Amino acid sequence: MTALTSITRTYTFCAAHRLHTDQLPDDVNQHIFGKCNNPNGHGHNYTVQVTIQGALNVTTGLVTDVETLDQIVHEHVVARFDHQHLNFDQAFQGLTTTGENLARLIWELLVDRIPSGQLENIRVVETRDNFFDYVGDPKP
Repeated sequence: MTALTSITRTYTFCAAHRLHTDQLPDDVNQHIFGKCNNPNGHGHNYTVQVTIQGALNVTTGLVTDVETLDQIVHEHVVARFDHQHLNFDQAFQGLTTTGENLARLIWELLVDRIPSGQLENIRVVETRDNFFDYVGDPKP
């Protein structure tokens, strides 16, 4: 069995959202989501940690091509969400813009694009107290 190593890279973007679901009445949304249900939304400085796991390349000593990984994350995550309102993103139609759903969406945006190694974990840091981890199915 080959030993595996992980690398985690950190990225940031700023975005707004409103925690609200059309499946519940307004008063229930207000009760569940509190001030985060503000009709005008609110913003966060999000941090996203992308962890890649794999065998070390014997020549480079690396798990993955970091420069390529950075380009992929910037193109498919940071550029898409930075200074945007998440509720208006097509992928969130019918979904609440929770940190859990954002972490899952980021996984889906990246899992098939990783240059080498396997996507192991996505962590979204929304506030000092709110961290969301998602581990989905690895690519085949």
